[in-house]
Amino acid sequence: MRAVVHERYGPPEVQRLAEVERPVPNDDQVLVRVVATTVNRTDCGLRSAKPFISRFFTGLRRPKRNILGMEFAGVVEEAGTAVTEFEVGEEVFGVTSGAHAELVCVREAGAIAHKPAGISFEEAAAVGDGGCMSLGCLRQAELEKGQRIVVLGASGSVGTAGVQLAKHFGAHVTAVCNTKTVELVRSLGADEVIDYTREDFTKNGERYRVIFDAVGKYSFRRTRRSLQSGGYYIATDGLHNLIWAFATWKLGDRQLKLAIARYKKADVLLLKELVEAGEYRAVIDRTYPLEQVVEASKYVETGQKTGNVVLTVS
Repeated sequence: MRAVVHERYGPPEVQRLAEVERPVPNDDQVLVRVVATTVNRTDCGLRSAKPFISRFFTGLRRPKRNILGMEFAGVVEEAGTAVTEFEVGEEVFGVTSGAHAELVCVREAGAIAHKPAGISFEEAAAVGDGGCMSLGCLRQAELEKGQRIVVLGASGSVGTAGVQLAKHFGAHVTAVCNTKTVELVRSLGADEVIDYTREDFTKNGERYRVIFDAVGKYSFRRTRRSLQSGGYYIATDGLHNLIWAFATWKLGDRQLKLAIARYKKADVLLLKELVEAGEYRAVIDRTYPLEQVVEASKYVETGQKTGNVVLTVS
């Protein structure tokens, strides 16, 4: 089968399309023929090994796993003997590793569900990562109905998910984004939208229960005065926040929490329900064929994408 591989760390050009061995599902796995996947900032970080500390988990000198890709949507090609939930030919979506390939094995108990009705494979592929990440972050913040949250980087993959999910939980959402995406973010349900090129939200005198940094370009130190007493700053990126995570554990009543990605079947099922109920939609900026993964990765690394960048595979 075809897959995008990288045998060393480096820029987007270290990726190449190659023929690799066809995976064989275990008894508790399904083999999915991937129709669409995505390129996200996690893929780019794993490929470039930035920050360097990530190498202690992914391989010090070279990557332990040389096929990237986290999100997928496709069709079940084979089902293990112990699988009962899925049958050959059914359309599925979710989050796994190694999705930049024509075929990928996924555990039945993993982050996989039947594809939401009424949306394309491309849209389904762009649901899982941002949605699951945002769900985990909002739960850490113990977000409740009526509380005020500001979503920083509200036009990205995690940000567009965060806006919609915070509204689902009944929060009052202030979204921060650039000029070109103001109307898009407003259409996702934000109660207020701030264009950061014209206004600094930390100087508007407002206080928020939660500051959700979905883009990883802010810091707890810069924004902490905009938090209510007992509020949470949720960081999705940036080692500059790490020391503050320990400091806030001991000092004051405003806390910083670091996002920890946990991809669960229950969250994928919830996202499926919200999509089918019209409460959630994946935002797609650009779509590339698998053969143009280098160009797709370069675009993601500009930091200017809106929502998701999709790769079509089969």
